[in-house]
Amino acid sequence: MSVRSFIDTNLLIYADASDEPDKQSQAIAVIREHRLARTGVISTQVLQEFIATAIRKLTLPPELIRERVAFYSGFEMINASVSLIMAAIDLRELHQLSFWDAMIVQAARAASCTVLLSEDLQTNATLSGVRIVNPFA
Repeated sequence: MSVRSFIDTNLLIYADASDEPDKQSQAIAVIREHRLARTGVISTQVLQEFIATAIRKLTLPPELIRERVAFYSGFEMINASVSLIMAAIDLRELHQLSFWDAMIVQAARAASCTVLLSEDLQTNATLSGVRIVNPFA
């Protein structure tokens, strides 16, 4: 059974990255599992980062990007708030993270996720009560 998990941008990107077939299949499986179990959470930041990468690096056609956005909107969505931003500033300073990574961690925390699925942060670290898990490790 899946635990409530925050899904970082890299999973969404790998799901469409045909040049990384192993990571692509893993990302699709993780996304599918959490969508079906209703245990996945993303943020508007994650969605925006996915769109920017889909346009710039993956060069996906606009209609496919729109389909993906519609699909990902089926996850619980966390919006940035002033309190989330302020907490991210503090977390960034405390753990020497980039501001954007701190925003992801704080969004996961705000959504009461116990796991953050990401390859961008230190695996098995716990930040603000959220454990980092690399789904590709």
